[in-house]
Amino acid sequence: MAAAKEPANNPLANALKFLQSRVGEEIHTSAWLTIDQPLIDAFANATRDRQWIHVDPERAARESPYGRTIAHGFLTLSLYPMLRGLVDAGKPLAPGVKQIINYGINKLRFPNAVMVGSRIRAHCKVLAATEVKGTIELVEEYSVEIEGKDRPACVAECVMRLYF
Repeated sequence: MAAAKEPANNPLANALKFLQSRVGEEIHTSAWLTIDQPLIDAFANATRDRQWIHVDPERAARESPYGRTIAHGFLTLSLYPMLRGLVDAGKPLAPGVKQIINYGINKLRFPNAVMVGSRIRAHCKVLAATEVKGTIELVEEYSVEIEGKDRPACVAECVMRLYF
């Protein structure tokens, strides 16, 4: 007995095929974003992480090895959905995707500090795409470039579930 063919209009199957064909490829580079002190302060207030190296420009100028404040590493990580374009419902990650859930992080490193006034942008590369319980589990490498620097600010394997 021949196996039944999947319908050509199956959005999950189509998206899975597309994403699997892109494994190992960078599929998104964001626009540049300037990290300013108000953004750092807002993150510090939201997380209650008000260490002076992040929120006290005068002290950072005197005592920090960077000579100015730096962004929280987790601020850089938290920008992933926005820099990746996941928050724009008008531009789905793949055709037919109705919802994206952050599922976790496999690996995370902060190799370089983001100093206030720096510009950053995201580079996203597909590492894996598999069908899991009627969804697609997508693993991407999220690497945050700092303009003019050799080492990235953040490198993470972000795991998402795509629902159709």
